[in-house]
Amino acid sequence: MFWMPYFHLFPFDLNLVYLVLMICCWIFSEIPMNWFIVGGEVMEQRTGFLGERGKLWFKWWEKFSGRGWRIYHYYQYIGSKKVRQAWCRKLLVTWVLGSILGSLSIFWYMNSQTVERRKEMLASMCDERARMLQDQFNVSMNHVQALSILVSTFHHGKNPSAIDQMTFARYTERTAFERPLTSGVAYAVKVLHSERDQFEKQQGWTIKKMDIQEQSPVREDEYATETQEISPVQEEYAPVIFAQDTIAHVVSLDMLSGKEDRENVLRARASGKGVLTAPFRLLKSKRLGVILTFAVYKSELPSNATPKERIQATDGYLGGVFDIESLVEKLLHQLASKQTIIVNVYDTTNLSTPISMYGSNVTDNGIYHVSSLNFGDPFRKHEMHCRFKQKPPLPFLEITTSFGVLVIALLLGYIFYATMNRIAKVEDDYREMMKLKKRAEAADVAKSQFLATVSHEIRTPMNGVLGMLQMLMDTDLDITQQDYVRTAQASGKALVSLINEVLDQAKIESGKLELEAVCFNLRAILDDVLSLFCGKSQDKGIELAVYISDHVPEILIGDPGRFRQIITNLMGNSIKFTEKGHIFVTVHLVEEVMKSIEVEKKVSSTNTLSGFPVADKRRSWENFKAFNQEGPLFQQSFSSTSSDLINLIISVEDTGVGIPREAQSRVFTPFMQVGPSISRIHGGTGIGLSISKCLVGLMNGEIGFVSEPQIGSTFTFTAVFTSVSTDSIEYKNQHQPQITNQSELVSSEFKGMTALVVDPRHVRAKVTKYHLQRLGIQVDIAPDLNQASCCLTSVNMVLVDKEAWFKDTDLSLIFVSKLSKDGRSDGPKLFILANSISWTKVINAKSPGYVPTVIMKPLRASMLAASLQRAMGVGNKGNCRNGGIPLLSLDTLLHGKQILVVDDNIVNLRVAAGALKKYGAQVVCTESGKKAIAMLKPPHNFDACFMDIQMPEMDGYTYFLEWFEATRRIRDTEHNVNGRLQLGELSIEAYRNIANWHIPILAMTADVIQATHVECSKCGMDGYVSKPFEGEQLYRELTRFFKLAATKSE
Repeated sequence: MFWMPYFHLFPFDLNLVYLVLMICCWIFSEIPMNWFIVGGEVMEQRTGFLGERGKLWFKWWEKFSGRGWRIYHYYQYIGSKKVRQAWCRKLLVTWVLGSILGSLSIFWYMNSQTVERRKEMLASMCDERARMLQDQFNVSMNHVQALSILVSTFHHGKNPSAIDQMTFARYTERTAFERPLTSGVAYAVKVLHSERDQFEKQQGWTIKKMDIQEQSPVREDEYATETQEISPVQEEYAPVIFAQDTIAHVVSLDMLSGKEDRENVLRARASGKGVLTAPFRLLKSKRLGVILTFAVYKSELPSNATPKERIQATDGYLGGVFDIESLVEKLLHQLASKQTIIVNVYDTTNLSTPISMYGSNVTDNGIYHVSSLNFGDPFRKHEMHCRFKQKPPLPFLEITTSFGVLVIALLLGYIFYATMNRIAKVEDDYREMMKLKKRAEAADVAKSQFLATVSHEIRTPMNGVLGMLQMLMDTDLDITQQDYVRTAQASGKALVSLINEVLDQAKIESGKLELEAVCFNLRAILDDVLSLFCGKSQDKGIELAVYISDHVPEILIGDPGRFRQIITNLMGNSIKFTEKGHIFVTVHLVEEVMKSIEVEKKVSSTNTLSGFPVADKRRSWENFKAFNQEGPLFQQSFSSTSSDLINLIISVEDTGVGIPREAQSRVFTPFMQVGPSISRIHGGTGIGLSISKCLVGLMNGEIGFVSEPQIGSTFTFTAVFTSVSTDSIEYKNQHQPQITNQSELVSSEFKGMTALVVDPRHVRAKVTKYHLQRLGIQVDIAPDLNQASCCLTSVNMVLVDKEAWFKDTDLSLIFVSKLSKDGRSDGPKLFILANSISWTKVINAKSPGYVPTVIMKPLRASMLAASLQRAMGVGNKGNCRNGGIPLLSLDTLLHGKQILVVDDNIVNLRVAAGALKKYGAQVVCTESGKKAIAMLKPPHNFDACFMDIQMPEMDGYTYFLEWFEATRRIRDTEHNVNGRLQLGELSIEAYRNIANWHIPILAMTADVIQATHVECSKCGMDGYVSKPFEGEQLYRELTRFFKLAATKSE
């Protein structure tokens, strides 16, 4: 493999490399496999994605490496918990060692970078100084060369010469500023031996030798030319004839008599360029210096002249003395950073023994830089050596950075180690939680099955018990027997209610509680709830009333059963704990409460239903989001007037014992009651309010309460419903016919009538007016009988509350006599409103000669209409039981109808058959689903079918079929027959001239789980009746289809 040799560049064992790669594969394929815990919930394991990726890694390594089997072996090996922990510890140690090596590498790299930057800075500074020294030297050299041209022009080119010693000295002194690096210049003329005598006579001095001065140390005093030896005889001489005053002592010295000067002169005239001498001590200053020499020629020579031609044309030699130490000192003083580095200048013509021209010979092992110097003489080599004056500072940045990286790496190692341990722990916890989850799911399934089974097994016999008790009530019984039967019925209903509450709580805990969305009449539901508690309220003698605002629509879309359950729970609690005063239920729109001052103002003891003080209901809703201007319900309520959402606020107010303050915090806690004696005195399980709170939440509402001990409590909740127009098709098809019939019937019977309500309590009079207006009656209110006596003209009826009637007995008799003084039969009818049976006897005893009609509270539209009909002789006078539907209507509706009842329980068959036969239906019973399928095969004579959905033969005991298999088979048969009828394959006359066969099938079961409702609709059933049921339930379900059928036939 092409990449394998690169591993040998690193000091690692290949086994370690393979191990690291294997661990990386394991991490990539194993760590992201699970979504461990999100929001406290265990998510499912996603094994089909990254787990396969890990296998691809292994295949890739097997393809590119011959040791793939070892990787797979390692992967399997580290799968165990103990081995994985051991490898994690080894990886941690390896990581720590690697971190230390990495931090040292970082320190070395950063320090090397710092040293490199110092070298670059030193090189830049040294090169800058070398360049400046070289430039200044070249400037001075050019001026020396220009002076040589001047001597050639005005000394050798003029006859006589225009230059003498004084002129030369004065000129060079005045132009010394142009040559700042020279300490003096001199001119030596070329003299042959034959010309020596004449030359010495002309100059007035003899040519002297330089060797003595070169070999002897220079004295401190002035140089005396008298002590110099006369130059020996030689072929050619080069005596100095002109010299600057600073070096005037060199006049008459023969430059060719000294070894260094001779070589310098000879090279200068042969090359035609300036040449330098080796460094030497200057005679007077004893500082190191060099002499720059230029040859002066007789005439201009061509650039390509030979050395021989140059030697022959030479007239003399101009030399400039350079003080190197002074030169470098001046240069360093010109730079601001002169103190940061040390500069040394060397003549390196002889590399073995370089000559120091400037600086001290300091031996330092630190960094230094060498810059080359070019002074124009190719023979002489010069260099500038530079080094920093101070030692480099400690590398604090490198130390802190490498140490920080080490700390971070160690932290990452610790985090990785802790993460691996955490992952291992989470994996173990995950596996344990998955086991617990499966157990919990199995327990939940078992719980649901147990609830369904218990519900069915308990409700089935309870249906028989309650049904037989109801059938027993229809027989001739004496008073004692009727009391026994009613007690048994109440106990059975209490047991069914307890079962319902336990099942609801179980569904809430499992999250399976759902709401329906059907049309319902809100006012009819509250009337039904009042009917449930009218007996208890009359026994206790307390006021029980309902008031619904006129702004609340007549028909709403929602779950009427759950709404009824909430109201029943709240009113049931109020009935339990109220011994005097009243229980008052009010229903308004949320926006109506927020805008109405009348509703929001604080109530007083004289402005309540019974006159007893009550708790301020405003405190029960003060924390509702619907009343917060920033809340969503507030914005929803006022965002659009055409919205279909109806936000209701319902309050249940009582004057009971109240809730102790220490117990108010646990009111909505399941199975918690105010005190241990409550369940013994009043009964109950303590879960009604918790269920109500959950139901209110499902209705997008809120619930709250306010309670004052010994004063009373007020529970308030909101609920969101949908409005629907009363003339819509959905309303006509889905809503119960008796509701529309009832409203249309009563409005036509009492239309145009007027009534006078006499009641000192404004709230109570308002409630009475509300119920009368529901019947289409116009109502006036009088606070007492005195004012009522003045309002009797054009009044059809007078309704007097018992409180106003017994307030003044004499005034009551006068009022009665005024009503009956003319003896007209069409005069106003008098009604006394009482809330207890005992008041009826008192009223009859105190009204001799004229017995008014007593109407018992609580008022309901159906009961009030029946009472007025009987007293005033209008409308339907049929037998109504508690404001219910007249039996004559039931007999007319069900008379002659063929109904099939299918149930595996003989008792339930008898109950259902007895209830339907009571209304005139012809009932056929069967215990088998197979027989029902055969009996309902078209053509048949049945008008409806009630079918149990837990029959043995159809539920799996024999054929392992679904609960609703019988209904599915019946619908399939009907669909097949209808298709063949439409195609003409069957004669419609043979099928009773019915082109579309569809018999209404209603489910009967004791299973009240929500899934059962859904399955009933899916399999083709048309209705649902839960056990135990009464005759009214059966009738109401059948009425929907029979009324619809009658409407279609018309």
